[in-house]
Amino acid sequence: MSETLYRGMDRDEIDRQLNLRARWPEHEEYFERWARDSAAVRAQLDARLDLAYGASEGQTLDLFPAAAGSEPAPLLAFIHGGYWQSLDKGDFSYLAPAFVEAGIAFASLNYDLAPKVGVGEIVAQIRSALVWLARHGPAHGVDPARIFVAGHSAGGQLAVMALVTDWPALAGHGVDKAGEVPAEVVKGACTVSGVYELEPLRLSYHQEVLGLDAETVRTMSPLRRLPDRAGPLLCAVGSEETAEFLTQQDELVAAWRDRGLAVRVVELPGRHHFSAVDALGDPRHRLFEAARALVLGEE
Repeated sequence: MSETLYRGMDRDEIDRQLNLRARWPEHEEYFERWARDSAAVRAQLDARLDLAYGASEGQTLDLFPAAAGSEPAPLLAFIHGGYWQSLDKGDFSYLAPAFVEAGIAFASLNYDLAPKVGVGEIVAQIRSALVWLARHGPAHGVDPARIFVAGHSAGGQLAVMALVTDWPALAGHGVDKAGEVPAEVVKGACTVSGVYELEPLRLSYHQEVLGLDAETVRTMSPLRRLPDRAGPLLCAVGSEETAEFLTQQDELVAAWRDRGLAVRVVELPGRHHFSAVDALGDPRHRLFEAARALVLGEE
């Protein structure tokens, strides 16, 4: 009998819960469509591409200013998933048009991938990107007082970690060696099929690449970093996700509500891990409407 490691699951079951590409073999079709549609968007919209927010190759972002007449505009910074190991900011330009047309600037963030760097360093890079946007966003028509984050899958973990950041504590350290960090860089967050507890990753086949240790699991799992105060959180997960993804969102939402923090859930019936994120950029979908309302303060 196999050893039980986590939530009554053995290693094989943990792997099944987390191996999303095996569960949905059609993921390649999604990747191809995302890349094709995103290339078309970059050719059509005002796109400020490959803006460097740090020294390494991965520390770049693409920024799409809001529609004319919307300045200074709020910004939604999107963080891609891929289990911190794959995908690219350029795969998600296709999400930008609905926000741009709604008067919201849109940025897609890159970061160095594992195994080149660990999850803790990726969190630090995302924080650096957001500080850069707060400082340099005004040159692109962005209101630095209205920056929000969104993330899919592993990007959901990164988005929540950004939301709960103690920004002033970072001044003079890795994220901002140059000077003072604004007191509240991120005003709110939206997560889609996010990862909020890293322990099953440490116990899965992903560990070979991620190299997670107990301290990283403790400090980088949003379910273990519950804040006393934070901006509003919007959560969505596809009804067809694996049980682990559904449970992690349920636990995060319950924990935030228990602490009196603002959190809203948008249901995604019939959506799985790869179709869920499409709803974020669909102006007809209630997830887009909820994200738009979050950023524009219409909730």
